[in-house]
Amino acid sequence: MTTTSPYVREATVDNFTALVLENSDKGPVVVNYWSPHASPCKLLMPRLARLTDEFAGRFLLVLLNTDDFGAFARDQGIDSIPTLQVYRQGKLVDTLQGAESEANLREFIGRHVPRAATQLHGAALEAYQRGDLDRAVTLAAEAALARPDQPQIPMDLAKLLMLSGRFEQADELLRCVPPAVREHRELRNLAAHLGFIRAAQGAPPIGALESAVAHDPGDLDSRFQLAAAKVVRDDYEGAIVQLLEILKVEPTYRNGAGRNSLLALFDMLGDDDARVQRYRPLLADALH
Repeated sequence: MTTTSPYVREATVDNFTALVLENSDKGPVVVNYWSPHASPCKLLMPRLARLTDEFAGRFLLVLLNTDDFGAFARDQGIDSIPTLQVYRQGKLVDTLQGAESEANLREFIGRHVPRAATQLHGAALEAYQRGDLDRAVTLAAEAALARPDQPQIPMDLAKLLMLSGRFEQADELLRCVPPAVREHRELRNLAAHLGFIRAAQGAPPIGALESAVAHDPGDLDSRFQLAAAKVVRDDYEGAIVQLLEILKVEPTYRNGAGRNSLLALFDMLGDDDARVQRYRPLLADALH
């Protein structure tokens, strides 16, 4: 059979090891033992072709013509055609004989093929809606591994991790996404919000922080924790005021944490927000 699909290859005795066994280290390889003269094989082939397109590279279909390589097929335990064998990590893991329906084929192959990132992402959100947060995190993590270039997936995973109190893991995730994804505005905003949450973790109560700052206006650590605590409580204006004070006292505090945090807050709120329009000029004044 001649095919132009990048997901279908033809095997020979000489290339079987490389094509099937070695490739199975990268993902599932489905070997179809067939004959162009057998009617069941003719029924099976278009169904397999449709599935290779549907799964779009999540498995490799390898065709072995038993008319040409009958002895080799028998050495692989093939005693009837068509027969499908699934290889993973260099080992035979499953077998199916006969011209099965497309639905049965999809179920058979699907047992060994990683689900698409969109399916995993959708399943993660469904699990969250059911209240199964741990399952949601697991599925979203699989989706993020499959498609790290899709901003929405790592963003939702980070949110799920934050909801489960795993702030350090969420922070590590957001720092490890590809650079192009990291520049996505919503993801940047989420990273900034997470930074405030982590800064507020373990801090004294907000009343104690306000007292500390009132007693010593130069206590920038308490002031920064106070700003973070106000962000977590959605008191963005209160946080902006504290960060501006940090800038006035020490512009280089924590490698520019005051300025960077203000810019992150402005980005989170958006240019049309009245607080941003009121305080952005004050940021410029503090820097000059």
